[in-house]
Amino acid sequence: MAKVSRYYDVKRDKNGNRYLEVYVTGFLLQRIPLLNKSTAFTREERELLELEGLLPAHITSIEEQKERVYRRYRLQDNDLEKHIYLRNLQDRNEVLFYALLVEHLEEMLPIIYTPTVGDAVREFSHIYRLPRGLALSTENIHKADQCFENVPLEDVRLVVATDSSAILGIGDQGFGGMAISIGKLSLYAGAGGVAPDKTLPIELDVGTDREDLLQDPLYLGVRHHRLKGEAYYQFMDRFVKAFKKRYPKAILQWEDFSKEAAFTLLERYRKELPSFNDDIQGTGAVTWAGLLNAMKIKNEPVTDQVFVVYGAGAGGVGVAWAIVQGLIREGLSEEEAKKRVYVLDSKGLLLSDRAMEAYKRPYAHDPAEVADWSYSGKAPHLLEVIQNARATVLLGLSGRPGDFNEPVVKAMLEATDRPVIFPLSNPTSASEALPEDILHWTDGAAIVATGSPFDPVEYKGKTYPIGQGNNAFIFPGLGFGAILAHAREITDGMVLAASYALADFVDRSHIEQGMVYPFVPEMREASVHVAAKVILQAVADGVAATNRFDGLAEHDVLDYVRRHFWQPHYLPYVKGTPEE
Repeated sequence: MAKVSRYYDVKRDKNGNRYLEVYVTGFLLQRIPLLNKSTAFTREERELLELEGLLPAHITSIEEQKERVYRRYRLQDNDLEKHIYLRNLQDRNEVLFYALLVEHLEEMLPIIYTPTVGDAVREFSHIYRLPRGLALSTENIHKADQCFENVPLEDVRLVVATDSSAILGIGDQGFGGMAISIGKLSLYAGAGGVAPDKTLPIELDVGTDREDLLQDPLYLGVRHHRLKGEAYYQFMDRFVKAFKKRYPKAILQWEDFSKEAAFTLLERYRKELPSFNDDIQGTGAVTWAGLLNAMKIKNEPVTDQVFVVYGAGAGGVGVAWAIVQGLIREGLSEEEAKKRVYVLDSKGLLLSDRAMEAYKRPYAHDPAEVADWSYSGKAPHLLEVIQNARATVLLGLSGRPGDFNEPVVKAMLEATDRPVIFPLSNPTSASEALPEDILHWTDGAAIVATGSPFDPVEYKGKTYPIGQGNNAFIFPGLGFGAILAHAREITDGMVLAASYALADFVDRSHIEQGMVYPFVPEMREASVHVAAKVILQAVADGVAATNRFDGLAEHDVLDYVRRHFWQPHYLPYVKGTPEE
């Protein structure tokens, strides 16, 4: 069996307890963040691993270390400085970073992920400290095999790769997108059970069309405009070929690609290697889970609703896909389901008699269906769609702040007493509306969830918690379940299973508070349930390359997931040699 890394391996003693066999000592050992315990090395380890004299005399527990670094964290001036502080901690002591993150997940999730990660992406070249992950570019893609071999991790099981063309709601960010891959994988380890030495962030640097980045003397990426057309896909073919050769057991998550490339890459490679696109499938799955729970609050069938999806990028079309698939699962035909879903792009409602990208076309309506509508222009705009379709659910994935204005929100009350309104665009500055405004305009009647974190809203003496439709409730469990199932493919069924698992995890206590999503501190346990359902669906779909789950009940699979869920604890060390 291959070692975990050329610098160490994870082994078990005769009692089944895990320990690390390390192949470096002294100063070099302290410089590897996955191995460095800092002041927590025991007296015996200091002697064995040539650390005597390189550390203070006092041996510190991880609890004391967490207290020390948390105090420093709280002293940082702003959220970006907190993000930088946590990244620096991760780059010197990875276990301590995750132990701190797990303990303060609700507080730190917005710092390492959305919305603060958007600022970190913008400033990436200016705040760069230490290398992390794999950087493939137009300058080295011809040496992709060599680049992968230079990665010291031998058993990577999960990769997040981005070309940075459509980061959050802020667009092309060039090399700065590496911060997104790093942030996503922090959640896989901190909230999803995947050990950090089984993960690898990758930046696919194919250039940038941002002139300010190309002219910035500190910019770290290649200095040319983005590859287009066949040259772009040749680059991706080379990447995928080298990736499969180096890590044949790994799951690949495509992240923040432009809407055109996102759908093409997903279909181009999903049968070739187990992969999924979080912007499309993760966003769709988390939104459908929230809608299922909103129906529990409304006490109405989801099949009776009329859905308006505002935004037809990767996220918006992913949501439309999930709604249609969910409605089919709930008993409607595909034709009936699609008639209940209205998708708008920048030109208005998608109608089949106009030009549009191929990925949008399945959700375009026949103009005959809206022939008796009252609207101006070539296609109905948002307010006109809501009024004519008598919408009961409004979902924002446009990245256009403020477009869910008072007339739009109040129009939702024409067809339902309890409108479901989710302004899901990230980061916070891109949200289509503020929860406080939605609740005021609907006199507290709306069921609201957002993509970014918002504080609870106080209105007429009642507190309204605002659920966060965060993909982090889906993708860590989806990826971890696929890893444990040894999935040969990430099927649509597995994505939908993740959605239903999240919906089922939200119990009566959440619903009674008006919550359609779990609270952030529950994210790790939610990931366990998502992973278990994904495993069972992989078995049912015939894509699990293992028979260990055959015939197991769901509670047995849950136990298996919990036993393999990585925990940020220090392990004992022994000294070894790589030849052994």
